[in-house]
Amino acid sequence: MANHTIFESRYAIGPNETKSLDTKGLRENFLIETVFAPNKIHFVYSHYDRYMAGGAMPVDGPLQLETIDELLKEPYFLSRRELGVINVGGAGKIEVDGTVYEIDHKEALYVGKGAKEIFFSSNDAGNPAKFYLNSTPAHQSYPTKRVTKAEANKIELGSMETANHRVINQMLLHKVLDTCQLQMGMTELKPGSVWNTMPSHTHDRRMEVYFYFDLPEDQAVSHFMGPTDETRHIWMKNEQAVISPPWSIHSGAGTSNYTFIWGMAGENLDYDDMDKCAITDLK
Repeated sequence: MANHTIFESRYAIGPNETKSLDTKGLRENFLIETVFAPNKIHFVYSHYDRYMAGGAMPVDGPLQLETIDELLKEPYFLSRRELGVINVGGAGKIEVDGTVYEIDHKEALYVGKGAKEIFFSSNDAGNPAKFYLNSTPAHQSYPTKRVTKAEANKIELGSMETANHRVINQMLLHKVLDTCQLQMGMTELKPGSVWNTMPSHTHDRRMEVYFYFDLPEDQAVSHFMGPTDETRHIWMKNEQAVISPPWSIHSGAGTSNYTFIWGMAGENLDYDDMDKCAITDLK
């Protein structure tokens, strides 16, 4: 494995164990503080649904997505996995088994199980691409496909009055393309709105990872997690991610508007399969 890949493994814990954690313990288990580093690929391997989340930031040249023997024990990264990518930086390219895909800012690429050689590169080293990566186990191979914001399935929700006016861009979802279990999209909050996923919900059938960006460097997001009747919070900065267990709510409020990418995996592909929580029931 090339030395440009950095990885760590996080074991899954339940709500009883989580309630005993202090702030440091909560952050160590669920917060992904560093997603991007120049000329590196960084991954966190979560044992919740064996979900992998991370980032590739090519600056001086292409970065190859190589297998991680300690985690995967497979000849190549996507031997038994699928991959979703959304670019949150400058324009770049992703080469998949010799085919090159131009991926601009806020554009996505789905790569199916079985792809062997994957390279990430930036068009301009002064404004490098930042490829946010999510990967899940896959049982079937589906075609690689690029998805732009214009091609996403869009849902407008919320209002200025409740500070949660937002547009959900469903990008790597069954309404747009075929995947095994990975689903990804991007929610953009309107200026003046700060709440995401409120009213909140759980879905014990699948977990999620949230990645927050488009957040001014001097601002922050408070991400809420935990069971409905015993919530906790994690303060997050720009370009950080957080693991959301199946038993946990997942919502947040920022000191400014922002954008976040949600990715999920589990038992089904039904985006609307949610166990909703009344705002007045949160504790």
